[in-house]
Amino acid sequence: MRILITGAGGFVGHHLANHLGDSQPTATLCGTTLFREESVSPAIEIARQIDLKEARQARDLLGELAPDVIYHLAAQAFVPRSFDDPWETLENNIRSQLNIIQGCLALDLRPRTVIISSAEIYGAVSPAQLPLDEGTEIRPTNPYSVSKVAQDMLALQFHLSHGLAIMRARPFNHIGPGQNRRFVAPAFAIQIAKIEANRQAPVIYVGNLEAKRDFTDVRDIVRAYKLIAEKGAPGEAYNIASGRASSVGHILNSLLGMTDIEIEVRVDPARLRPVDIPEIRGDAGKLRRDTGWAPRFTLQETLTDVLADCRRRVHSA
Repeated sequence: MRILITGAGGFVGHHLANHLGDSQPTATLCGTTLFREESVSPAIEIARQIDLKEARQARDLLGELAPDVIYHLAAQAFVPRSFDDPWETLENNIRSQLNIIQGCLALDLRPRTVIISSAEIYGAVSPAQLPLDEGTEIRPTNPYSVSKVAQDMLALQFHLSHGLAIMRARPFNHIGPGQNRRFVAPAFAIQIAKIEANRQAPVIYVGNLEAKRDFTDVRDIVRAYKLIAEKGAPGEAYNIASGRASSVGHILNSLLGMTDIEIEVRVDPARLRPVDIPEIRGDAGKLRRDTGWAPRFTLQETLTDVLADCRRRVHSA
């Protein structure tokens, strides 16, 4: 069996490759990166640096590898960046997926494909709508979520129009070791680690601490991706969520509780989003019913690993 992970050099790509390498040791893992400096997991046997926005490159890759399973992770996933340059995010996320789908059709390939959508597509919701299930109205509030709506609907359309075995994963917020420091948990943890190492004054800068999000460990997320690829129903969408909402302030306080240093907290206006939704919480009941998935990591365990990872990064810098 050949498995292709696009975006294998990213945070989730590394964790997915490690999980698949452990759980499917006889499979040949292949991965793509966009930039030369990106590294991939040692579990990846065939790595290719390509721009998936280029249709010819995508088709040549698919022709070379002929994958049985595709996990399409490659995307611009940082919401604030999507406000800075909306078209970059839209073009990157939509065009890349379309090239993969059309490449498979042109080559008569029929891999089981997991498209990574996002819970961001649900957008602004009221407390009465929580927890959100897959039937929740789609109301995107940023250019990134618009790109994910397009990816989600393209996946459904090509399943309906061409019978492709495409499943749509809708992960809620995921965190874990190795995540880019632009995201909330490592953003806090890196600052704490720098303060501990006397590389930053004992002040931590934050955005909106009141927002509540449904956080799931990335290692649980990638287990869900594998289960969706194996057991998911083609054309279906699957929320991946813990079902619990924790405030950003709770994340911060949990991390601060893991250090003995007294740290001042200051709000940085640059870290506030133009639109912020008070609470998001997901219902992953459909995923549990179809695949048997359930999260294994507690939030405290995840945050302990995030801080340990950030301390290693600071000490090795």
